[in-house]
Amino acid sequence: MSNAPHPAFMWFIIFWVFVLLFAMSVGGYFMFRKFFKVLPMADGKSKLDWQNHYVEASRHLWTDEAKAFLDVLVEPVPTPFRDIAKHSIAARIGQLALEEKAPAVTQDLCIKGYILATPKRDYKSLITFLDKKEIDYSPYKHLLNQA
Repeated sequence: MSNAPHPAFMWFIIFWVFVLLFAMSVGGYFMFRKFFKVLPMADGKSKLDWQNHYVEASRHLWTDEAKAFLDVLVEPVPTPFRDIAKHSIAARIGQLALEEKAPAVTQDLCIKGYILATPKRDYKSLITFLDKKEIDYSPYKHLLNQA
């Protein structure tokens, strides 16, 4: 009787080694991105600090309609990442509202902030989603065409 492991078992172990390495690499990538968000910029505040500032400073400007519209805008984001995306987009919308001294967050501000908060690599899916929801983004097409 041979003590050598069965070849199928060896392939099973090799397969799982690669699966685990892949999973750890993906997790490490997202942890590394999060780490860069908490590093202070030249002004001493991190990107997350500024996001929190804009969300808190603009909290009084958000109406129930604007909050509901933001929920619609973040629908295509996978559920595990939706809260983070919602916070980032709300921060960008809040920043715009404060800079424009808007009396309240409007649907137009939400669309503009949504486009500006979305990475350029995701513009194709953003446009598809807005078209599917029949949301008019024509006043902000110039933001989508910037390289």
